Amino acid sequence: MSEQHYSTGASAGTLQGEADVAEADRLAPVLRDVHQAIGGIVLGQDRVIEQVLVTILSGGHALLMGAPGLGKTLLVNTASRVLGLDATRIQFTPDLMPSDITGAEILDQDVNGQRAFRFLPGPIFGQLVLADEINRASPRTQSALLQAMAEHRVTQGGKDYVLPSPFHVLATQNPIEQEGTYPLPEAQLDRFMLRIPLDFPNRNAERQMLLQTTGATTAHAPTLMNATTLLAAQKLVRRLPVGDKIVDAILALTRSLRPEDASASADVRDAVSFGPGPRAAQALMIATRARALLNGRLAPSLDDVVALAEAVLSHRIGLGFGARASGVTVEALIRKQAQTIL
Repeated sequence: MSEQHYSTGASAGTLQGEADVAEADRLAPVLRDVHQAIGGIVLGQDRVIEQVLVTILSGGHALLMGAPGLGKTLLVNTASRVLGLDATRIQFTPDLMPSDITGAEILDQDVNGQRAFRFLPGPIFGQLVLADEINRASPRTQSALLQAMAEHRVTQGGKDYVLPSPFHVLATQNPIEQEGTYPLPEAQLDRFMLRIPLDFPNRNAERQMLLQTTGATTAHAPTLMNATTLLAAQKLVRRLPVGDKIVDAILALTRSLRPEDASASADVRDAVSFGPGPRAAQALMIATRARALLNGRLAPSLDDVVALAEAVLSHRIGLGFGARASGVTVEALIRKQAQTIL
């Protein structure tokens, strides 16, 4: 990496001299190999893989939206293997209870016959948690994730139990409305740093997929990182500088999507019932840093803001009934505002 990438007159984040620059130089090829290793198993989803890695490097959680069979579960399992993280899986069903996720206290008896309650941790106690088909569980069960995702701890029986570090939730959801599903509440959606849609692969990728997955052998991705190196990378991301121009662009874009803000356009005021809060701007700020590092740069650019705007903002904006009936989409509004402001 050359010095021109990080001499930006930054207003946020400070690289601690040559040591951090050397660390970024060392991480850049590792992260590139991580991306390629996952892409060798999950074919035709380069944008999705990038955004999942951005989420993890940012220390956040992601919601994967896609039809069945597009490789959502495979992506999470492969990412955990390549990153060297302890993975757990929760299959959400209508009869799932909160204790099935967080764990429960059980009455235990020792060798002396003394009885006492002992906490038995649930599957939430993993470093990379796959919350599969999250919208199939009831709101009560979905809420069991709220404290864990926000505070990285679980409270049971009046005691706090700290979750492993790093801790990330990658949830999957089928966007097609089906019987027996529950929409995620706004508070739950806001806990996800990115909402990542999965599209069908192109013809060449699907052809390669057919050849790779229907033979006698199965491809396996190597382990290239571990929890310690990932935590170090996450700390480095937060030290990357962000120029005033990028900070102002993030603020302008986020605030322009709030109908009550003076900078909102007539389209936004007519279509949007509620806009993104400060957590959205925070998420976009850290995510642009992570994408910059993932692409071998030491400071984010406007391209990073544009590339991540929809994934960060779309699930934090609510449309009014009239806008939905007219076919207006959140993604189109974000793109239009980004083109106008950025």
